[in-house]
Amino acid sequence: MRRLWLALVLLMVAAPGAADLASLVADRVEIGDDGTITAEGNVTVIFEGVRMTAERVIYDQDTERLELQGPLTIIDGEDTQILASAAEIDPALRDGLMRSARLVLDQQLQLAANQLDRIDGRYTRLTRVIASSCEVCDENQTPTWEIRAREVIHDTDEKQLYFTDAQLRILGVPVFYTPRLRLPDPTLDRADGFLVPRLQSRSRLGTGIKTPYFLTFGDHADLRLTPYLSPETTTLEARYRQEFSTGSLVVEGAASQDTIEDDGGRAYIFADATFALPRNYELRFDLRVTSDDEYLRDYGYFNGDRLESGLSISRTQDRETFQAAGSAIRTLRFTEEDFDAELPDRLAELSWTKRVLADPRWGQAWLTFDALAVQRPSSEQIFGRDTSRFTVAADWQKSWTLPVGVVATAEAGLALDAVFVGQDPTFEDSTTRSVPSASFELRWPLHRTETGGALHLVEPIVQLAWAETYGGEVPNEDSTAVEFDEGNLFSLSRFPGRDAYEEGLRLNVGLSWTRSDPDGWSIGSTVGRVVRFSGSSNQFGADTGLDGDLSDWLLSFQVNASDQLSVTNRSIINDGLDVSRSETRLALATDRSDLAATYIWLAAEPFENRFEDSSELALDAGYMFNRFWTGAFDVRYETDVDRATSAGVGLKYENECFAVDLNFSRRFTSSDEVEPITELGVQVSLSGFGTRGRSERVRRCAR
Repeated sequence: MRRLWLALVLLMVAAPGAADLASLVADRVEIGDDGTITAEGNVTVIFEGVRMTAERVIYDQDTERLELQGPLTIIDGEDTQILASAAEIDPALRDGLMRSARLVLDQQLQLAANQLDRIDGRYTRLTRVIASSCEVCDENQTPTWEIRAREVIHDTDEKQLYFTDAQLRILGVPVFYTPRLRLPDPTLDRADGFLVPRLQSRSRLGTGIKTPYFLTFGDHADLRLTPYLSPETTTLEARYRQEFSTGSLVVEGAASQDTIEDDGGRAYIFADATFALPRNYELRFDLRVTSDDEYLRDYGYFNGDRLESGLSISRTQDRETFQAAGSAIRTLRFTEEDFDAELPDRLAELSWTKRVLADPRWGQAWLTFDALAVQRPSSEQIFGRDTSRFTVAADWQKSWTLPVGVVATAEAGLALDAVFVGQDPTFEDSTTRSVPSASFELRWPLHRTETGGALHLVEPIVQLAWAETYGGEVPNEDSTAVEFDEGNLFSLSRFPGRDAYEEGLRLNVGLSWTRSDPDGWSIGSTVGRVVRFSGSSNQFGADTGLDGDLSDWLLSFQVNASDQLSVTNRSIINDGLDVSRSETRLALATDRSDLAATYIWLAAEPFENRFEDSSELALDAGYMFNRFWTGAFDVRYETDVDRATSAGVGLKYENECFAVDLNFSRRFTSSDEVEPITELGVQVSLSGFGTRGRSERVRRCAR
């Protein structure tokens, strides 16, 4: 024991000025007559976060060197591991020489070398190197890929690997040589350099290659430039990102010269920014600009129907919300090209709501100011109508708990509107109106627990509501589409905006039931309808389910089985059992697969500019065939016309050293003016260079 403690003291002294003390554990420690310290048998040395194990360690006080006999292992932090047969190193474990060494980075990239030198605790120099992230075992003697080099220097501070005379081999066959090569090590998140190229084929652009180059600007900004070359186009894509102390900015775009448009270049730019302002305000900025409508679809940059650019300022607090926004809208639908000047292209909104009363005795009250302005490019009467509306509203709500658990809720409100209309003689230039409203609701939640612990909850709900509009007619700009669902079954108005109000005296009735099982699954259902006693019965379209004195039935159900299965359905059905709207969603997830399916049926509704019945099936699925292969599939199919809208297939192979990603997609069209688009993409990436977080499931060799 005396010899062991003496050895520890000498080893501590051997690293003068060190902030940490060294720890040594061994089966046997001896001090020779010349002062040499020898530790043998399961030797472990821990110093300044570095852990070293060896069979034998000899410390020479005269030369201040450690001689290690292996097999030996040095673990430096969580990401670096060195294996060697023998080594000579200083007591601080910063400088030294190792023979028959192997450097392992982030348990991914392995660099085997004849000799390894540690320099200043920062650099590791390896000579006659083979680098690969592929495992080599009895059944797989030749790695899928490897880089052979005369010398490799690993900079642990910059997290970079510098290769000299590097040769890339695939299945043992040399395919590429370069005298100098710099690559990031697996622990580096961001670095300047080329990213994985992608081979891509599109129907209108031919087969081309994208080669991204990544540039960093400090810790909070970066730029990615991607040249895209094919026989039909020369394109430069760009994406710039920056994080600020108060927000973030992302700008992306592209510029192209192609054979599709002969009269000049094509380009687009998208930008998104969010910033925190003083006093808890938030500023949001969105920019969407393109040179022509088809450019985004031709290149696959955007598949939406609208481009909306806007600026907004908002704030949400405990008793107050505020938002001011302005936006410019551009349609990308080819069916709207002939009358796009008649569509609203500029929109301004202002909304402010404050809770002015919150008292258990008197209830809650809110004061709201709302403004909306819509402009159209056309200067023609009626078709170029411009409108603006200013609304002041006050709302009050109070709830009570009555005997036997009945919950009663009373609501009342008053809205005052001033509406100004231009370029439409069918409406007055200026109109004022007032809309009082009131409702009284009774809910009776009933629950029962079964012997096995399952909980049943049944809740009948009855609501009597009334609203009336006093004043002139105004155009409807913000409430042209109406939904009838569980969320608004008991609303004072089912119109989403304030240009239209649901009027008359009506009774909203509903019944909901939910069963929750202790095993983690639940099932529930809701049924409801609206009965009108007075007022207009034709405020809504016939197939919205809300038209007439007696609405259609709203039926919904949902099934949830833990996190694996979810099924929901919502349907609008009349007394003759005709379905005007139905939506069914299915989500299924297992350890090896996931599936999401949606089916929608909509009857024709001229009130919403839908003149024919329509239905669509959307399906997204993924499946893991084994440890290496995964597949994905998606399709959107218009079942009413028996035609696919889009479809895609993806297949990926991944193991510990490389990944191959294949995908194929097809976007169909029924118009002679818009061509179908087919895209095929191939991407191959080598693991181990800037690819932190490899999954254990992709290893091919048994351990």
